[in-house]
This record gives sequence, structure tokens and C-alpha cells, in this order.
Amino acid sequence: MNRQLPTLEDVAREAGVSRATVSRVINGVRNVDAGIQDQVRQAIERTGYAPNRAARSLVTRRAETIALVVSGAGDEGDGGQNAFAARVFADPFFGRVVSGVVGYLRPRSMHPVLMFAESDSARREVVSYLRQGSADGALVVSTHAEDPLPALLAAERLPTVCFARPALPAPVSYVDLAHRNGGRIAAEYLLERGRRRVATVSGPLDLPAGQERLAGFRDGMERGGIPYVPIAEGGFTLDSGARAMARLLGEHPDIDAVFAANDLMAQGVCQVLREQGRRVPEDVAVVGFDDSSVAVTCTPQLTTVRQPVEEMAAKMAQLLQECVEGTRTEPTSVIFEPELVVRQSA
Repeated sequence: MNRQLPTLEDVAREAGVSRATVSRVINGVRNVDAGIQDQVRQAIERTGYAPNRAARSLVTRRAETIALVVSGAGDEGDGGQNAFAARVFADPFFGRVVSGVVGYLRPRSMHPVLMFAESDSARREVVSYLRQGSADGALVVSTHAEDPLPALLAAERLPTVCFARPALPAPVSYVDLAHRNGGRIAAEYLLERGRRRVATVSGPLDLPAGQERLAGFRDGMERGGIPYVPIAEGGFTLDSGARAMARLLGEHPDIDAVFAANDLMAQGVCQVLREQGRRVPEDVAVVGFDDSSVAVTCTPQLTTVRQPVEEMAAKMAQLLQECVEGTRTEPTSVIFEPELVVRQSA
């Protein structure tokens, strides 16, 4: 005999509230006490009740789906999209964003749809998808400086929240890190460790994050009496970090410390130092940025500036939910603070 599926009445009985209250919570009505909302959600979990999404969408006029859009520069066509997707999935940063977004959305019966916008045609598809109501809004992660997508979405008045301040200003909400403070923290730590011949592998200098991390590091070194820091620009990838380190060693063989603007580049730095017979941290101290999974798989494990990506991504999803539900009507920014995580590399 088939087990009968749990009903709205079962949830109400389990939560100790009325059927109407359960319905209001499920349909996202805002005038329900937060404690009661938690009771109902816990009762839904215990009973295994699955709301009829089609019926709920008719009531709320929402898709209950969020577009998680990775927007970047690539070639038109399938080859370009495949190459772009491969680069995205190779970066541990993106997995942390997905984890934070899903962790926030899942308990609220909302679901992300992953979309790539690596070309003008792909960006038009994203805008059309949202305009048709196939998703309630967009969470945008841009991977290049001249990304027009945030401005396109803003012009269409589509609910949008970005991870990081858009390089091209647009009236959208975003979450970001105090990158300048992170660079300064790295400088201060290296100076405290007695390092004076310090160089840096910056991120892309057309991106705000690359600019700010470099500016903060320079500022910290200047305050410590080091007026000049050799710089090689990288691209936030392992290979670019390795190339930049090789260039720096060729020009400044007496380097005793390196700040790399993300952990992947720091891993490339460590590889080149090892290949050239330099010990880390005895000969050259290395500090990364992000505190990603790379930081603990790198040899040696990286001292790094932590960026709380999962918490930032969850906040991004919360801001979008508030925008979709109408509780937030104006763009806002939320800035997180970095912190130093000390391991073996410095």
C-alpha cells in the first residue's frame, strides 16, 4: 500500500499552527512572526512535505528560481562557451560562491539556475530569460572589467545583485570585500616578520579587486618605510602567478617575500620558487589571498588573507530575495572585512 504524501494539514498539526499560517509561510507572505516561520519550516522538514510549486507560483507570481550568472569575456559559439566554463569550474572561488548561494536558497525552497554569459549573444539570452519571468532575479559574478551585464539588467529593472562592485558603475546592489584592508594586512604581517625586499604579484589591474589589493599592499609597505615594491601583474590563475614570479626573480633575485593577490597565483609563485631552489618560507615568504581550498593543498600550506566567500554569497542571495519580495527597493552595498590566516608559507 502506498504511503500517503504529507499534506498542509499535517504540517500545521506538527507545527501547532493553523493551516492558513502554514500557507502564508509557504507563499512568502511577510506578516508572519519570524519564530513561527522557523516552526513551520522545521515542521515541513520533519514531515517531508513538498509544496506544489506550480500552484504556489500561481499565487506568488514568482518562478522560485534564481539565475546564478557567471559573466565574462569569451568567444562566440560552443567552443568559446566550453572553454569559458572550463576556466570557471577550475577556479575554487566559484565553488565557494555556489555553496554559499545554495546554502541560503535551499531552506527557502528557492533554486539556482546556472547560466554563462561569456558573449554579447549569451548576455542577451540572460536578459530575455529574466524578462520572460523564467527566473525571479539574477546573482551576477563578473570575471572581466568591461562587463556590461549589470548595467543591462539595471536598465531593464530586473532584480540583480552582484558579487563585487561592478567595474562599470551600475545602479545595482552588490556585496564586496574591503580589499584594500586585506592588502594592508598582508604588508603589515610581512614587515612584522622582518621581510624588507618584498615584491607582489597583483591581480588584473583593470578589476577593482586587483587595484584595491595592490593599493592596500603598497600603502602598508609605505607606512612601514618601504617606498617601492616591484610588481608583476597576474590574471588570478596558477599559470599567470608562475609567469609573474619567474619575471620578478629574473629582475629582482634578492626578493625575500611575495604577496600574491589570490591563492592560485600564490601556488604558482611557490612552484617557481621551489623549481629555482628557493625555500618557502626560509628564503622567500609567500602570502596569498582568499583562503580557498588551494591554501591547504599548496606546498607549503599558504598564509593567506581570508575572504569569506560563502558568507558573502549567502548575503548576496538574501539581498536578491529581499528585492524580489519588495522589502528592498533601493540598491545597497554590503562590505565584508578580511582577516589573516597564518600557516606555513610565511
